[in-house]
Amino acid sequence: DQSQHTVNGSVRLKLYRGGVMVVGRMSTENSLFDEDIATFEDDAGAYDQTDATGFIRLNALRLRIAASKKGL
Repeated sequence: DQSQHTVNGSVRLKLYRGGVMVVGRMSTENSLFDEDIATFEDDAGAYDQTDATGFIRLNALRLRIAASKKGL
């Protein structure tokens, strides 16, 4: 399948009682994951944590409207 031709790397899984959890992943080529950005801490200004406030308010609005339509 052509959609998978750039997929590479490895994934570490934890298997326990019929469940599975991803505990690690690594890809040295074509990786879309950048740990420096994903941590959202010291990312040289790529993400401003105060932006989360607006997102939370917008998401809460959607949830409040849905709850009111259900009579909750």
